[in-house]
Amino acid sequence: MPDSSGFSGLINEAITPSAANCMQNNDLMEKIVSLCKRRGFVFPGSEIYGGLANSWDYGPLGVELKNNIKNLWWERFVHRRDDMVGIDAALIMNPKVWEASGHLQNFADALVECKKCHTRFRLDQIPGVLTHHIFSPQDNNFTFNYEHFGNAKCANCGALGKEHFTLPMSFNLMFKTFLGPAEEKSGLVYLRPETAQGMFVNFKNILDTMRKTLPFGIAQIGPAFRNEITPGNFIFRTREFEQMEIEYFVRPSEWKKWFEYWLNEQKEWLKEMGIEKDAVFVEIPEADRAHYSKRSVDTEYKFPFGQKELYGLAYRSDYDLSQHQKMSGQSLEYTDPHTNDKFLPHVIEPTWGVNRTFLAVLCSAHREQEDRVYLALPPKLAPYKAAVFPLLKNKPELVSKAKEIYDDLRKHFTVAWDERGNVGKRYYSQDEIGTPYCVTVDFDTLEKGIVTVRDRDTKEQATMKVGELQSYIAKSLL
Repeated sequence: MPDSSGFSGLINEAITPSAANCMQNNDLMEKIVSLCKRRGFVFPGSEIYGGLANSWDYGPLGVELKNNIKNLWWERFVHRRDDMVGIDAALIMNPKVWEASGHLQNFADALVECKKCHTRFRLDQIPGVLTHHIFSPQDNNFTFNYEHFGNAKCANCGALGKEHFTLPMSFNLMFKTFLGPAEEKSGLVYLRPETAQGMFVNFKNILDTMRKTLPFGIAQIGPAFRNEITPGNFIFRTREFEQMEIEYFVRPSEWKKWFEYWLNEQKEWLKEMGIEKDAVFVEIPEADRAHYSKRSVDTEYKFPFGQKELYGLAYRSDYDLSQHQKMSGQSLEYTDPHTNDKFLPHVIEPTWGVNRTFLAVLCSAHREQEDRVYLALPPKLAPYKAAVFPLLKNKPELVSKAKEIYDDLRKHFTVAWDERGNVGKRYYSQDEIGTPYCVTVDFDTLEKGIVTVRDRDTKEQATMKVGELQSYIAKSLL
């Protein structure tokens, strides 16, 4: 964007106090952020160098939880289905892909800047303003109908009134980079802002190699990048994020049936993640839909900082395939094996955010009792499925037996080893990270071959034979 726009640099972008206060004033959010840092779920990115605005790294427990979410999704929507195949497309694609998809023309935000403190905001994030706007790619401009703009207030410095804000400007959200050693226009490429286009441009390859018949889907999990203004709500909205996405190809006359089908599938996924009670489904009006969508329903979640988008479901018609067919000159038509009719399939697109699922799972699982804090994670999501420890760490025979049990269990599950402090402290330490079961090895283990197993949620303890442990834990993961 030209220097004359008055927009501040991206790296030094201010996180507005309204966004920061949302975290500071929300007790639950503060506790979750603290737990994530303290127990190794999420760390501030590049922290030893002072960090980078809204950049986060997933620690040892965070990467386990995130991988569990992705693995369960892949198992449910790819491995268990005959009508689904997966791909892993490149992050950097031919720029013509983004021209055909409409991202170069339409993938923009309306941004304004406070003239007093030079903080930038998305237009819809300014308190006290109700706006309706239309973006015109032809003249790179916005037309607006302002209502009550006099109540507009800068959340950073408090400046009040229309005169303190610049006119809105179009800001494309695509990250630019260069292919090759020279930074020349001919080498300009983009980091993908979505995973969808990799599936569309591989549609013909999938047809040719996998011989699928309609309806069928292509699934992908991977990162996407959007150079957008971020409100600072922890990992909710970041410039680098992961999507779990499906492009489901159907006959044009059947799109309504499959739209409802995938809406129900998203509802079932919410149950599997344990986050259904705080989810709301919102029909998106035409004026607010993406340029490719003929119908959209968002799954919104009641986060501590407000009700926000969690997942999306869109009917993309044949927009993408027709655009790529036109731009590439390659036929992307599907041939009906029974009638030999050729046509472009229509597409239903269910999308799940990995990072937002991660945050919603933590919000839903956080529990407090008088004497402890714990994460009531579904066992299949928990970073560790069990923890094993000896009753006394200064008794070699107990430590040796506990190590034997630990080594056997971790052939089948992710298992933690803990011998610090007393048993009670170990219990509560494992509770806080969501470990469903704690297995204590004591002298009865040596004499009778039995262990004590404590349940995270109820704190109840049961004894069982060592040989029963594997099946007992496995049952909770079904």
